[in-house]
Amino acid sequence: MTLREEWVFKRKDDKVRTQIYYARQGIVTGEMQWVAKHESLEPEVVRSEVARGRMVIPANIAHLNLEPVAIGIASRCKINANIGNSSVTSDISKELEKLYVAVEFGADTVMDLSTGSELDETRKAIIDASRVPIGTVPIYQALELAGGNPADLTSEIMFGVIESQARQGVDYMTIHAGVLIEHLPFVQGRLTGIVSRGGAILAQWCLKHNQQNFLYTQFDRLLDICRHYDVTISLGDGMRPGCLADASDKAQFAELETLGELTEKAWSRDVQVMVEGPGHVPMDQIPMNVEKQQEICHEAPFYVLGPLVTDCAPGYDHITSAIGAAIAGQHGAAMLCYVTPREHLGLPNLDDVKRGVIAYKIAAHAADVARHRIGARDRDDEISRARFAFDWERQFALSMDPQHARKLREERLTGDCVRETDYCAMCGPKFCSMKLSQDLTRPEKFKQTAKRRK
Repeated sequence: MTLREEWVFKRKDDKVRTQIYYARQGIVTGEMQWVAKHESLEPEVVRSEVARGRMVIPANIAHLNLEPVAIGIASRCKINANIGNSSVTSDISKELEKLYVAVEFGADTVMDLSTGSELDETRKAIIDASRVPIGTVPIYQALELAGGNPADLTSEIMFGVIESQARQGVDYMTIHAGVLIEHLPFVQGRLTGIVSRGGAILAQWCLKHNQQNFLYTQFDRLLDICRHYDVTISLGDGMRPGCLADASDKAQFAELETLGELTEKAWSRDVQVMVEGPGHVPMDQIPMNVEKQQEICHEAPFYVLGPLVTDCAPGYDHITSAIGAAIAGQHGAAMLCYVTPREHLGLPNLDDVKRGVIAYKIAAHAADVARHRIGARDRDDEISRARFAFDWERQFALSMDPQHARKLREERLTGDCVRETDYCAMCGPKFCSMKLSQDLTRPEKFKQTAKRRK
């Protein structure tokens, strides 16, 4: 029996089966119990946070092998890894490898952003293999079904895809319902226009038909589907800035106001919701962006892409974005969407996925430490003790990437020196500051010194 099978079976006859619905009824579900245990929180804290919408537990009733994850300000800062085929290459086995690598190195959720062929088969394989929540952007598949032409997209195609993906077990979906036709003039004068694929597709549709975004006008139809399967809505930021010059502009914040409205609408129907945030923002604007989202969207969990804090480091954008992600996490972002070294350059490979995940685990951990979460610094203190004691094996075990740490040490030292030497290869035996200062940490040494002085 899978982890959630019994929990979901007990609720099979309930009219509404969303986590927020149960939380508002005063019920602590099995998913909430699991989250509480793994977050070192009281179950009642989890229930109350879910009830008020400040925490989500993306857990589709059809994804039974899922290990529930909490996303919200009261829980640890989470990270998401994007994987998926492109329209050029389609290889399910490679995407599963990416899934395994992402989860191994600490991804809390994974998004399948596949385009091209075998979309249903790829998604099914990923959901069946994943113990973490899986997210998607349904408009990608809808555009494929519309022949790749945004003008030919229809609400019937779109909602058919959403229903199909929900039935498969997708736990959360990015929905660009906040891109409104009246927002489009605000994009004029931007340096990079609309960089969100979903946002650009819907903007084109609105222009071609001179009509309002059907995801906005038919939002209740979306809520019906999400309410039935307990799919968490991730309100997409279709007007997000794609460069520093476009950050915090009228288009971005006009959409954010709409997302605040849609957040309340989703809550009124007992549907879980989080809100996606900007992709390129100067460091000094990040706190303001987070605070503004918290205010406008009523403290719904904020899920940010990066943000990148500079535009001129292609090949290193996992670093430029992790800097912004750490700042966003410190100020209240609940989940950080990773960026890989191949951002802006191409589809990430296995090594890119690993590098992106580790960069973001560092950012999320740094944010947790800065927010003084209970136990967040325990690992840091423990590795520091191991470092001072020259316990190399313990240091490796506590590292974000133990194999990489060991490899770097072995490149300079060999044999027993790797594990037993009481100095690092950089300092050597005569210049190791920790070795030289160890006497300073022993009170008895000071007593002996004091006696000699007398």
